[in-house]
Amino acid sequence: MTKKKISYTEAIEEIEQILQQIENEELDVDDLSTKVKRVSTLIKLCKEKLHKTEEEVENILKDIDE
Repeated sequence: MTKKKISYTEAIEEIEQILQQIENEELDVDDLSTKVKRVSTLIKLCKEKLHKTEEEVENILKDIDE
């Protein structure tokens, strides 16, 4: 089974949706840990994308300076 690549924007939207469900107490206790794990995974993905983008931008700026 192949995992669909999720964009940064999609990840943020999903995090916001889950947080809203938690704040509105819409989640069953049985689902809560699953959703929290999902948010953790999405945050990690976002951090990785941000670091990668930062490195790419730094490389572009270095190329401009040379």
